[in-house]
Amino acid sequence: MPRTEAPAQLKSGAIGFVDALVIGLASTSPAYSLAAVVGAVVALVGVYAPGVFLASFVPMLLIASAFYYLNRADQDCGTTFSWVTRAMGPWIGWLGGWAIAMTGVLVIGSLADVGVRFGLLALQLDGLAGNTFVVRTLTVLLIIAMTAVCVIGTEFSAKLQNGLIIAQVGALLVFAGIALVKGLSGNGVDGVEGGGLTPSLSWLNPFGAGGAALTGGLLLGVFIYWGWESAVNLTEETQDSASTPGKAAIVSTVVLLVTYLGVTIAILSYFGTAFLADRSGEEETIFATLATEVMGPWDWVLLAAVSTSAIASTQTTILPASRTGLSMARRHAMPSSLARISPRFRTPDVSTWTVAAIAIAWYLGVNLISENALFDSLTALSLLIAFYYSLTGIACAVFHRRQLTRSVKDLLLIGVGPVIGSLLLIWLLVESIGDLADPANSYSGVSWFGVGPPLVIGIGIFLVGVVFMFVWRLKDARFWAERTTTAERLQADIAAGRSAAAVEDPAP
Repeated sequence: MPRTEAPAQLKSGAIGFVDALVIGLASTSPAYSLAAVVGAVVALVGVYAPGVFLASFVPMLLIASAFYYLNRADQDCGTTFSWVTRAMGPWIGWLGGWAIAMTGVLVIGSLADVGVRFGLLALQLDGLAGNTFVVRTLTVLLIIAMTAVCVIGTEFSAKLQNGLIIAQVGALLVFAGIALVKGLSGNGVDGVEGGGLTPSLSWLNPFGAGGAALTGGLLLGVFIYWGWESAVNLTEETQDSASTPGKAAIVSTVVLLVTYLGVTIAILSYFGTAFLADRSGEEETIFATLATEVMGPWDWVLLAAVSTSAIASTQTTILPASRTGLSMARRHAMPSSLARISPRFRTPDVSTWTVAAIAIAWYLGVNLISENALFDSLTALSLLIAFYYSLTGIACAVFHRRQLTRSVKDLLLIGVGPVIGSLLLIWLLVESIGDLADPANSYSGVSWFGVGPPLVIGIGIFLVGVVFMFVWRLKDARFWAERTTTAERLQADIAAGRSAAAVEDPAP
């Protein structure tokens, strides 16, 4: 009889805590995220921008706690998809997985575009940076290159990320240090007593600018933290998978908080509020202006930081989308081809290339409408992010409901905290829907079906997911019919090619 070879599995133990932490940080794209929102937040809340970023951190930390405890119970690379399915059933779990995958599709092209533009600016190739054909061609090539890195292996991906995160964080620190020193010495540009502003603890008060401004600022603040959970999507490929990914997720949110507060305070100290508010519509180009003002001929350092930040995030954003596709496919919730794992590289090659192909098609297709339509698709991210994060927090409390009374710690960290985080995100989701319904709040400034384009894009993606879910349910009902006890499901996953760290369900 011919020998039957075991199915290829993900490479367990490929990365450690530091690698997982770096991937979580890189996925948020700190330099790019700050460039995208700092002007808008200052325009809304003035000097209280650091306070808004501090307030935005609260729901992120609470949801990170949910990721930690759910990952301890189940080290599945599908994260929210797997956990919500176990806690709340296959229908809502499927939609959670769809939301994760679609966030990647929406943002990958934009990240690569920013990486290309700022890279060209850093090289003083401003003419090429303004050439639409050149930028789009290089963007597609960059997505292909980053996808190849993801396929070649998680270890190689992690090593590349280590270098990129050092480059961007180092550049941010240099920029922040120069801006803070110049601002405190009275050499800022705000014109207040001959210089910038003197930092104050009152800047950390998120309520200083009032309720309406706080709401708008929080919606933007949540965006800059999104992505820290990417390390958890690599849980099956991480050393000590029951605890390392969750710890990396929590630590990454804290590191991001410190980074965002430090850089924002330095920017306010040097530039003040009027300069930033006047440029709130520049978004991605605002750091180019800031870099020139602060660093003069050395502005390329910060431009390179934004470029490396976006390039790093292009790669790491592919990872959670592809791993979610793998997890869904091996449980028959998606086409089985997405569950293929490369025997050579031990990564989900089909799922990874599929995500890249859809992301490229979305990037090019939306750009045919207008460049503003691409920015509108990014705004729609807030809906999907708030949706699957809030699901995860609720799932944590539901899944561990029998353990919440064991101790005050368990009640707070596993139950109350994640639920509060979910409620905050649901509130922001509702507020975001109301805000995005107004076409005036979109980049395009036009009406689609009577509302703003970002809301149409967000709801449209959700409805496409619902339709696809029902169609796939009719084609293959196995996922909806499966029994979801821990031991049975984990054994089924292992049989399907999953590299499980352990079959048992460790107590939180």
